[in-house]
Amino acid sequence: MATPKKHEKESSSKREQEPVELDLGLGKLSVGGLFKGLGNLIELAGKLAEEGGEFKQEKTFTTKGPGGKDLNGIFGVSIRTLDGGKPVFETFGNIKKTPKGPVVEEVREPIVDVFDEQGHIRLIAEVPGVSEEGLSIELKGDILSLNAASKERQYAKEILLPCPVKKETLQRSFHNGILEITIEKT
Repeated sequence: MATPKKHEKESSSKREQEPVELDLGLGKLSVGGLFKGLGNLIELAGKLAEEGGEFKQEKTFTTKGPGGKDLNGIFGVSIRTLDGGKPVFETFGNIKKTPKGPVVEEVREPIVDVFDEQGHIRLIAEVPGVSEEGLSIELKGDILSLNAASKERQYAKEILLPCPVKKETLQRSFHNGILEITIEKT
């Protein structure tokens, strides 16, 4: 009788290791363990809320795009808390959800932290592989549009600011792929 249970366990183990295939509209993509392990994020978020900190995980893969062109897919999650605060869960990368299913795009979405501080808003964005000349920042009302590009990488994201700001006070600094923006509140 021990044999069937062992067989069931082995079958279950094999099923967990089988790659997952997604049809991205560009052909099927085998992502294997791309989403494996994300089931424990709620427990991890609770632990981070108690202790404060950050957890970031990303996976990369290559798939064929139109005309046989290689597309590099990136999907990641970031969970952050500060001083025992509420966990902030954010996804990043270049896999976008569409009505037809997930699609790999050439433009990545960067990780952006927004801090509502006394008298001003501070944003910190990670855009590795881009020079300062490749940055473009546009502020319309309470929406900040960030675009960054180099020969190898492109980033784009629209950020809804938590309150109205004074456009003329926007200041930025950039060092080693980290962009910091401060804007005074109105």
